[in-house]
Formats: sequence, structure tokens, C-alpha cells
Amino acid sequence: MRPYIPKATFAFCQSLLASRLLPSAAPYSPLLPVQALLTTAGLLPRHPDLSLLALNSLLRTLSRRATSPSHPRLALGLLRDMISPATPLPAPDHLSFPFALSAAAVVDPPDSSSDAGAGAGAQLHALLVRNALFPADHYVTTALLQLYAPRPDLARRVFDELPQREAIHYELVIGAYARAAMPAEGLAVFRAMFEDGVAPDAVVLTTAVAACAQAGALDCGAWVHRYVERAAPELLGDAFVGSALVSMYAKCGCLDEAVRVFDGMPERNEYVWGTMVGAFAVHGMAAEAVTCLERMVREDGVRPDSVAVLGALSACAHAGKVEDGLRLLREMRGRYGVAPGHEHYSCTVDMLCRVGRLEDAVGLIKTMPMPPLASVWGSVLAGCRSYGNVELAEVAAWELEKLGGTADEGVYVQLSNIYLDANRKDDARRVRKLIGSRGIKKVPAYSAVEVDGGVSSFVANDQAHPRRFEIWEVLRLLAGQMAQNPDEEEETLFALL
Repeated sequence: MRPYIPKATFAFCQSLLASRLLPSAAPYSPLLPVQALLTTAGLLPRHPDLSLLALNSLLRTLSRRATSPSHPRLALGLLRDMISPATPLPAPDHLSFPFALSAAAVVDPPDSSSDAGAGAGAQLHALLVRNALFPADHYVTTALLQLYAPRPDLARRVFDELPQREAIHYELVIGAYARAAMPAEGLAVFRAMFEDGVAPDAVVLTTAVAACAQAGALDCGAWVHRYVERAAPELLGDAFVGSALVSMYAKCGCLDEAVRVFDGMPERNEYVWGTMVGAFAVHGMAAEAVTCLERMVREDGVRPDSVAVLGALSACAHAGKVEDGLRLLREMRGRYGVAPGHEHYSCTVDMLCRVGRLEDAVGLIKTMPMPPLASVWGSVLAGCRSYGNVELAEVAAWELEKLGGTADEGVYVQLSNIYLDANRKDDARRVRKLIGSRGIKKVPAYSAVEVDGGVSSFVANDQAHPRRFEIWEVLRLLAGQMAQNPDEEEETLFALL
């Protein structure tokens, strides 16, 4: 005889199975009431498969950070109870662990400073190996690679242990390397994919092309483009693949090729158009970028979004078209239906600071409908360095420290240099001592260029680059040519971009 299940209990169990499990503000652990209701409904002792499905559903919802910051920790607690022989809960299966790994990535994400053998994720990894779920199960393997995304060395270790790899596994490792600013290593994994006989899908191609753009590997990016044209031409119409190619060509200096890819796409949504606007912005072509905002509506019936407008503002900033940029900021709400956000104000402040209109920039900051963040005051500080405004630089540095608790080394180095330029050596010395006493560090930015199939990276005033003497000699030759033909200087510089 089947047990009687009250309607309210049955409805609750249905909601469990539908993954609409808990209010976001639940103040207590859900484990005991869930167990009690499932037992009352007769599901735990009579239908263990159904009860496991319900608990996996609960794990899935609790593992999401968006539900509540505390829920991923509850998900790990639920898995621990499912593993324990002291509770009547069913044991987890191969679908339970991916949700627990997602929760571990939120609660205790691995990073460059953490011990590979510590943390909830590493403990789950060991448990999976002990129970032969890794590397045998596809879902578990994928979740492990996602867990180790912040640590490409660990992700690569998991990847190398896989007896059979699928496209998503390559994509996750390539993406992990790219996010760690190691695109060359990611591209090596992409090349190995073809050697392994695995065909890339749209997601892998998008990630690989983005890595090419990051590394400045134009030849590799162009090879991917030719591969898609030959093996999967339908993917050229994919918004993400097409946009990645447009962005890659633009960042590698081949704007004409970027335009060709863009014009050849059969369908272009707001994401694709935004990428094309950004491509023009990278090359300082403000008029073309702003014109794209009108072309979107006229050619494809697509309304510009905030990203596309921001790209046009950035183009105006790079080209020094200040009045065009200010007009765009004023009219973007009425013309395009896009309310100016912080990023639009920040870009406009940067545009004003680039041309020395520092007081106008501060005036714009005072009219912002939201509190200014570090990007705004960072632009002011950079402008003060270019135009020697010591008093405003001190204000900007103070605002940056107030926003971040402690500013990074870049802020103090900027301020120190501003003091030196103003011959205030004692103030510069004081700021340099402050950098040392706080142990503040800043990762240097670098540029990368592909030469003869190899990617070479370098920093400003690089004293360690193996070919620095050749680079300096070429720069001296270019400087000499520009000095001989000053009227052609702007044209020559544009050709070098």
C-alpha cells in the first residue's frame, strides 16, 4: 500500500525536482527539513533513485553563487552528509560531484598562492580519483577543469591525465592559459588538438582566436580563419567566431581584413556590431566608429547597446575628437535609448584628460549620477602627469587611496614622477619610501608581436630583451627618418599601427 502524501509535501518535493528549492534569504541549513519531508513522503526508503534526483537538484541550486553567498558552502555540507554512512541520505553519484565542484570553486577557489593539495576542490579531486570517477566520467572531468581554471598548471595536469579528450576539454585549458596571460601556451594546446584528431567547435575556435589576438599571433589567427573557411564555412556566420576574428585582425593591425570578415557575415547582431565599433576605436577612426551606430539601425535593424556606444566614445578619445565625444555622451540616451553608465563617463573623463582639459574633466566628475570609481580618478592622475598639474594629482591620488584602501604601485609611481617633474624631490622621495614600506607591487604591462612565427613580448624601456640592441637601432633609424620628413610623421606613425 502506498503511503499517504499530503498535497503540500508532494508540492514541495515537486519544487525540489524542478530546482526551485529555497528562498534566497533562507536563514537556516535546508538539510534537515528536506530529509524530513522526503522521509514523510516515503521517497527516501521506497524510491532511492527519486530521492537522489531531488538531492542532486538541491545541490545544483545551492552550488550557484547567485542564489545566496552562503549556499555553495551548504552544498558542500549536503555532499558531506550524503557521503557519511551515519545519515539516511543516498550516496552521491557521478552527477552529484560536478555540482559540488562548482560550489568548491566559489567557496575555496584555487589561485596562484594556494597549495595545490589544499582546499575543498583538491579534497574532492582526491575523492574522485579514489572512487574511479576521474578520469572516467565526462561530467566530472569537465567540472574539474572548470574548478582549476584560475590555475592553468593544475588544469593542464588534469588535462594530461585524460585518456580521451573532447573539444570542451581543450577549450577550458586554452581559456585557462589565456586568462593567466599565457596565450602562447594555450595556442600550443590548440595545435595539439589537431594532432590528436579532435575537430574544434565554435567555442574552441572563438577561444583560440581570442588567444591569438592576446598574443599578437597574426599568422596563427589567419590560419584559423582559413581553416574555418575550408572546413566549416557556416561558422563564419556565428556571432562569436566572427566577432573574435574581427577583433583579432583589428588588434593585430589588419583593419581591412577585419572589415572584410565583418562585411561577409550573413547576420550581425549587436554583439558583432559592437566588436566592429571597437575595431575602429583601436585604430582611432572615430568617424567610422560613430557612423557604425547609425549603420546598425539602417542596415540590420539593430539598436546600439551600451557596449557599442562605449566603443564609439573610446574611438573619439583615441582620435582626440573631444567635441564629438561630448556630443555623443549628451545625446546617447535620446538618440539610442542608452542611459550613460559609469564606463561612459569614465571614458569621457579620460578623453578630456588626454587633451589637457583637466578642469572640465573634474567638472564632469561632479555631475556624474553615480560615485566615481578608480578608473575615473586614474585618468585624472595620468592627465596630471602629462600636463604637470601637481595639486590636482594630489587630489586624484587621495581619491584613489580612499576608494581602494591602499592604491597600487602605479598610483604612487605616477605621483612620484609628477613631483620629480615639478622639482619637488623631497615629496618624490617620501612617496618612494611609502611604496617600499607598504610592499606594494604592480605587474608590468607588456606588448607582444609575432615575428617569423614566434611571439616576442617586451615591456617599456626593456633592458632584458634578447634583441634589445636591434630594436633600439631600428627605433633610431625611424626617428632619423621622421626628423628628415616632419610633414610625413603622422602618416608614418599611422602606417606603423
